[in-house]
Amino acid sequence: MTRRSFLTLACSAALLSACGFQLRGQQDYAFKRLAISGGSGAVAARLTRLVQGGSDTVIVTSPANADAILSISEGRGTAVLTLNSLGVVEEYALNYSLNYTLRGADGTLLIPPSSIALNRAMTYSDQFSQAKSSEADILYADMQNDAVDQLMRRLSVVKSLHPAPGQEVPGISPRAPLPPPPL
Repeated sequence: MTRRSFLTLACSAALLSACGFQLRGQQDYAFKRLAISGGSGAVAARLTRLVQGGSDTVIVTSPANADAILSISEGRGTAVLTLNSLGVVEEYALNYSLNYTLRGADGTLLIPPSSIALNRAMTYSDQFSQAKSSEADILYADMQNDAVDQLMRRLSVVKSLHPAPGQEVPGISPRAPLPPPPL
């Protein structure tokens, strides 16, 4: 029985390593002190927890003490996705965007203005409006967490606080939105 358990564990480990699975591990950022300006408290708190927990970088409150300054702004929106035959809304598209810029302490642009845009579809019914409002809050929180995770990966692309010409990190803009579905 023990041999079978060991064999199962060994096969699982081999399969995971063969597919490219890798734990996040420790990040090595070019900056060791980061100041965060703008954004909601939830985004700043999650970003602080992830940066300090996964690297040797610390979050400072004063930009004067920072090696890099991350400026964040957020946006939320709702759009009608589908209507039924009577013209009543059946689905909404919830949109969330996180715009950010990373500058060095000396004003060097490390990451130009970039954006992370996410969306989710949510069914809707007037009968359950209060529950759907709570569902929308949960979906927005999920998109917010996803955007912060993407931002963490984006920050790890910066390799130097003083990039040489041609070595700058390019800006990222969200992909074009999908066309509305036919009615």
